[in-house]
Formats: sequence, structure tokens, C-alpha cells
Amino acid sequence: MTAQAANPMTPFARGPAHERLIVALDVPSTEEARALVNTLGDSVDFYKVGLELCMSGGYFELIEWLVGQGKKVFADLKFFDVPETVRSAVRGLRGRGVSFATVHGNQAIMEAAGAEKGDLRILAVTVLTSLDRGDLDDLGFQCDVEALVLSRARRALAAGCDGVISSGLEAPRLRAELGGRLLIVTPGIRPVENRPADDQKRTVDVAQAFANGADYIVIGRPIRNASDPRAAALEVQATIAKALAAR
Repeated sequence: MTAQAANPMTPFARGPAHERLIVALDVPSTEEARALVNTLGDSVDFYKVGLELCMSGGYFELIEWLVGQGKKVFADLKFFDVPETVRSAVRGLRGRGVSFATVHGNQAIMEAAGAEKGDLRILAVTVLTSLDRGDLDDLGFQCDVEALVLSRARRALAAGCDGVISSGLEAPRLRAELGGRLLIVTPGIRPVENRPADDQKRTVDVAQAFANGADYIVIGRPIRNASDPRAAALEVQATIAKALAAR
């Protein structure tokens, strides 16, 4: 049985509308993360915990606390190392109540993650939303962004991954070529035009992300830095519900 055949999409893969918003807890400490979660209350059910919090200490205690609060967790650690190390890292993440985890690398790395995922959903990074055409030229990629994202998505599915991290700009091509066989999680959501200091380059707004085929979106600063984060989250939730109803 191939990795893809062993990995059918299940109802768990795409949650209810209220779970399609993933708020990024990109803050310096677990104390600040917990404070933001408490502020957002029942307006958000899904949280991303990434490298910044991993380096602050108390990462797994925070995950345990979030799961205990009834929240879903996306461990965005972008595993990228020799396959056996990635295999061991994914194995160590299983059984902690984490829903999504990211992997970043070649076919052997993605296959190692897919083989050890257990109850995790493994998402492969395609092209970071902080990169544009100029950045890819600097890295030596000669193909266009859309072609690169599609190629990586196909390889991720073949490796046993459940989905990809992709800009909303490339989501329509992924849906057209791959249909509903993979999850599309879209970061870099910006409700308004980017400011010059913003490090996200390939962005879309909430409604456009879902119209383009995203299953989940990840939002950090536009909610975290809002004058009323809970109200901002509820506004996003209303937009998501409307966008999903229109699909």
C-alpha cells in the first residue's frame, strides 16, 4: 500500500467553520501566549505555536494547557533535518493532543514525517509567504512560484503528508490540480494592505483565501495587535462563515 493510499481524508481533516481560523501565538513568552488566549476566549478554537515560543521555555506545558482548555494546536516547528532525526521528532510530538505539525524538506524528510505521524496531520511547507520572485531568484529557483508550490504539494501527497502550507495566491492552482486530496493552510493573511515594515509579501485577505480554496487560515499580528483582539477575531470568524457558505 502506498503512503498516499494509507492516508485517506477523514472528517477530522476539515473542521467546522469556527475552527478554520488559526491564531498564531507568535509572542516572546508562554505567559503572554496564555494571556492572549484568555483575552480571545471562545472567539478562537485553534492556535499555532511556533519557534519563538519553543525557544522561550515551557513549550510543551503550553501545548498541554491549550489542549486542556479544549483548544486545537498547530505545532509549527518546520522539521528539517536528516530523515531519522525528523522521524524521531515527529514520534516525540505524537500523543500530545497536537492536530497539525509542519515539515520542511526533501522527499525523504517528508516520508519520514509521514511514516511516524500517528494521529498528527503533517503539513509540508511549499514556499514561505515571506518570499517573492526576487527571493526565489536569489535561492536559485528558476521556475515560477506557482509551479514550485504545485510541485512540492504533489511530492508531499506522495510522501504521505496530509496537506501543505501555501499562500492563498497559489491555492486556486492547487485545488484545480489536486482537488480535495490535501489540506491547504494559508498564512500571511492581511485584512488590509501591507505596511512597508511587514515581512509577509505574498498575501491575501480572509475572504479571498477561502474563495481561492484554503481550508484554514493563520492570522497573527492583525488580531494580536488590534485594539480589541477578541472583536477582531470575531470579525474574522464572521467573514469565514460567510465565505464557506458561499463555496
